[in-house]
Amino acid sequence: MLRIVGGPLLFAARLEEAAAPQTVAAFRKLLPLRSKIIQARWSGEAAWIPLGDRDLGVGFENHTSHPAPGQLLFYPGGFSETEILFPYGGTVFASKMGQLAGNHFASLTGGLDLLPELGRLVLWEGAQDISFEES
Repeated sequence: MLRIVGGPLLFAARLEEAAAPQTVAAFRKLLPLRSKIIQARWSGEAAWIPLGDRDLGVGFENHTSHPAPGQLLFYPGGFSETEILFPYGGTVFASKMGQLAGNHFASLTGGLDLLPELGRLVLWEGAQDISFEES
């Protein structure tokens, strides 16, 4: 399980080890992860955590362009920078280059009711601190 704190909000998530084992293993190497979460520019109701040119050595697995709210995606880079996408509403994962697909590696199990507030925070109040820890 993951403990995620985004701004003042607390979320819990299940790692999708069976569906995305390589991505989960690579993500675990980043833990504990502390960064900023910001409003996505092209993906709709989603926020993202930029990871720059970080190469975690994974390709596509369990990938989608249409995550449901609370289905976290890892994008391994290529057309856009490496990132984690955090959907809080209707999302089609994209960049200025067009539609992207990311690896669905974690699913929120706690705090789903807080997703609209996360969206409001990143949209109207700007970048928020975010942390991921395995619990």
